[in-house]
Amino acid sequence: MNSISIPSTKRIGEDMLMLFHFDRRKKSEKEKKPPRFLVLRRKWLTLGAAVLAAAAIFAAVNYPAAVSASAATRQLPIYCVQRDQKVCSISFDAAWGADNTQKILDVLKEYGVTCTFFVVGNWADQYPEQAKAIVDSGNELMNHSNAHDHYNSLTADQIIADVNTCNDKIEALTGVRPTLIRCPFGEYDDHVISTIRSIGMEPIQWDVEALAAVGTAHGASDMRAPYSSSRSGRCRSAGCSKKLLM
Repeated sequence: MNSISIPSTKRIGEDMLMLFHFDRRKKSEKEKKPPRFLVLRRKWLTLGAAVLAAAAIFAAVNYPAAVSASAATRQLPIYCVQRDQKVCSISFDAAWGADNTQKILDVLKEYGVTCTFFVVGNWADQYPEQAKAIVDSGNELMNHSNAHDHYNSLTADQIIADVNTCNDKIEALTGVRPTLIRCPFGEYDDHVISTIRSIGMEPIQWDVEALAAVGTAHGASDMRAPYSSSRSGRCRSAGCSKKLLM
């Protein structure tokens, strides 16, 4: 007769306890596994981040080209002219006074130097003999507006009228109509520059300012010894202010 082994109560209890721990571990692993929609969301977020990163890199690489294209459309006056020779261009602005005009012309003649004088139309009205002397001595007499107004605040028609009024005055005195202009106060914007060029004139700025006006009543705000002329420019200039010049 075969005997049957009956497990002890202690053994049964240990087996049941092991089974309970195994079930709990399986349930815990199921709870830790993320739902499918969360996995899909993380994939889309990763993909989106990659696309944004690529776009940022593309923008950074192409940004200089975009800036260059924008700058190329901006209207600018002439600041300097590239030349192979070691030369500079000297210019003066005249808006009031004429005490030193002849002295300056004498010094320029002594050294064989010719310059460009940008004069206001009202100044030419007041000092016609000095205006003629500038041209007779071989220098250029160009436009600096008629009344030294702020061109940025004027309409295109107002700017054209002011420029032509000054041109008419200079041409009547010298027989030569100006082709260059220096905007009053050195102020300009796209509107001003495009308006000036629409009538066939070229706006001239400067790239180096002289210090002759330092310490005067009008000081730095009236210093104007800029780059000028159509005849010999390289990005350098010297001279004195309107206050001291004339």
